[in-house]
Amino acid sequence: MARTVLCFGDSNTHGQVPGRGPLDRYRREQRWGGVLQGLLGPNWQVIEEGLSGRTTVHDDPIEGSLKNGRTYLRPCLQSHAPLDLIIIMLGTNDLKRRFNMPPSEVAMGIGCLVHDIRELSPGRTGNDPEIMIVAPPPMLEDLKEWESIFSGAQEKSRKLALEFEIMADSLEAHFFDAGTVCQCSPADGFHIDEDAHRLLGEALAQEVLAIGWPDA
Repeated sequence: MARTVLCFGDSNTHGQVPGRGPLDRYRREQRWGGVLQGLLGPNWQVIEEGLSGRTTVHDDPIEGSLKNGRTYLRPCLQSHAPLDLIIIMLGTNDLKRRFNMPPSEVAMGIGCLVHDIRELSPGRTGNDPEIMIVAPPPMLEDLKEWESIFSGAQEKSRKLALEFEIMADSLEAHFFDAGTVCQCSPADGFHIDEDAHRLLGEALAQEVLAIGWPDA
């Protein structure tokens, strides 16, 4: 039986091309989830669940409640269960000026998602799946036309990895800092380009295999 990985994230999991709109998306094999699938092989099923503008736990007053990751997570888990591993890469949209969130509270939002996953226990035979928290790469200083929306977010984004790692340690979840292998594109300052998708997918494949899985 193939192991199943759910990749729960925002536009950088959806594969949005930097500097373009939400409908301009890299092909499956170019996106980090597709790279991960290719490297893990046919004994794994990688499910991409990325939505442009998705937050951790917040209804977006402008883009709507559908952007709330917490609201959608539970039905998503039930739809795809049983799951062996859930990779969460969120946090960038929580840094929009309208949410006024410090990095520590963005990490708390990630923590809420981890608690929700464990409460639902969507793993095999009702057990908890493995959970990996991935910190997005820091934003660049030049955010182009997005500057007013993310004003002040650049510095906060550089602190997310530490806050996420602390949260992951406290919850005994796996952690990976995407900023150690890739960076955001200069095209808009907060999306990753094709090379970054490849590097992230390759790195996460190693992290997934390093978890150490018993024979299926």
